[in-house]
Amino acid sequence: MDRRARPGDVARARERLGENQPMSPAYERPVYAYRRAADQDAVRAVRHPVVIVGAGPVGLTAAIDCAVHGLSNVLLDAEDTVCDGSKAICFAKRTLEIFDRLGCGERLVKKGVVWNRGRVFFGERQIYEFNLAPEAGNGRPAFINLQQYYLEQYLIERLGELDATKLRWRNTVTAVESRADGVGLTVETPDGPYRMLCDYLIAADGARSAIRHLLGLPCQGQVFQDRFLIADVVMQADFPTERWFWFNPPFHTGQSTLLHRQADNLWRIDFQLGCDADPDEEKRPERVIARIKAMLGEQTRVELKWVSVYTFQCRRLERFQHGRIFFVGDAAHQVSPFGARGANGGIQDVDNLIWKLALVLAGKAPTALLESYDAERIPAADENILNSSRSTDFITPKSEVSRAFRDATLMLAEHYPFARRLVNSGRLSVPAVLHASPLITPDADRFDSAPCPGAPCVDAPIQTAAGEDWLLRLLGNGFTGLYITAEHGKMPARVGRVIEQLAAGTIPVDVLVVGGRLTGDGPGRGIIDVAGLVQRRYGGRPGTFYLIRPDQHVCARWRRIELEAVRSALTRALARAAQRSERVA
Repeated sequence: MDRRARPGDVARARERLGENQPMSPAYERPVYAYRRAADQDAVRAVRHPVVIVGAGPVGLTAAIDCAVHGLSNVLLDAEDTVCDGSKAICFAKRTLEIFDRLGCGERLVKKGVVWNRGRVFFGERQIYEFNLAPEAGNGRPAFINLQQYYLEQYLIERLGELDATKLRWRNTVTAVESRADGVGLTVETPDGPYRMLCDYLIAADGARSAIRHLLGLPCQGQVFQDRFLIADVVMQADFPTERWFWFNPPFHTGQSTLLHRQADNLWRIDFQLGCDADPDEEKRPERVIARIKAMLGEQTRVELKWVSVYTFQCRRLERFQHGRIFFVGDAAHQVSPFGARGANGGIQDVDNLIWKLALVLAGKAPTALLESYDAERIPAADENILNSSRSTDFITPKSEVSRAFRDATLMLAEHYPFARRLVNSGRLSVPAVLHASPLITPDADRFDSAPCPGAPCVDAPIQTAAGEDWLLRLLGNGFTGLYITAEHGKMPARVGRVIEQLAAGTIPVDVLVVGGRLTGDGPGRGIIDVAGLVQRRYGGRPGTFYLIRPDQHVCARWRRIELEAVRSALTRALARAAQRSERVA
């Protein structure tokens, strides 16, 4: 199919559906064995540095991140398998970059369906299309689509490659005791209950969080009344690998529909049902298949794999940190699925939290550093909730006036770019910028380019002594500096001494030196900016220096590197602003 063609394309896809084309192989969920833990036979409750509750995408990511930071941890899950149905499927560029840091991004991208483009329809007409990755020179695409059960399976297998996590299946937390020196847990198993202790507890147990309920913590926000149907369908269709969203299509009059392709020729279709729909009736296979055939034609062969009916929720806990307990992902905040902000936001929670826990537990940062989790992730959650609420209001107008406004906007958007900014079929996930973080040092020098302090770093192709690579994959799990030299790698002796002192600090800073040649014989790690994109994207006049956090967010930046300025920013990034006289580098 010509990607630029105007669809009427549903009809064209119908014509190309073949009666004898092969269908998708079935996915068999793995079952993980319950094993009795040594803790269950101990006379006294055993203490662990970190316990994580919930082995979904966010909890598994937390366990892997703990492992790569050298943190021993226990991961508890009440079930013994991966999720049923595709559930979260859209994983954003920033999430893939986090998974690259954790050593599993490449496998996810290879299995997933890569996409950058989307189309929006009103009735039968395409009103516009968009490209989320208009500029080349990025290591990862804007999004991949991958069923959540594959993600969970691959993360479990990645955990098996590391030696820091005890993963305990069919372990259900039934009581939580928050103490000044840690957290006490009662855990139910097939062999009966046992007690355990931890320095810190991470609650990643989803929207129905048992930890949240055991502590009596309410979520505040809005629950929308409209119901939506999700169907995982195997079918042979000629749609391109794009996100397609219909407002008021002829096959589903008065409602909205969303279509995504997943791995294994599995398609995700979301149908808006309205607030009066009967969930049990709508989930009947014959009714779901009838909706799909109305969309694609009676001749379409359809194999229904999974179906669910849901309502939107946009709400969160008042605080995500409660003493030594941290809530992440859906346990802390819930958003509507349009925009892919749920799992992506939860994985960013983990990305923000674990490096801080690692430094505190190692005695290299004060416990005040952990208080920045709320300061940084609550604004990010509020941004996601705001965008999700606006999407829901646009997709499901609550009055005839708001529907008339929406439909007028859609008609204008077909011809006028300004109106496209008002169309909201789900503002897709973007990484948080930590504008108000107490850990971030604001600019003192002038920069005309991103990433600003608080923003995540942007990628660019580079070359090292080992060969071609990507900038973000060199940033590691600690603090990193990025220094841009003059042409041919010329570096003042003063700068070399500063880089050496930073590398030798209590909190070492590993400096990447961007120059015209590989500078393996000098301070820092030399890299070549093969396409000039590092200098362009980082406003790279010679002498420019960036200080980057372990989660790849910019701490601070300067036009001239000065040791005391970098030390001061590092002190602030560790929440030691009140101890500025202490030398940390």
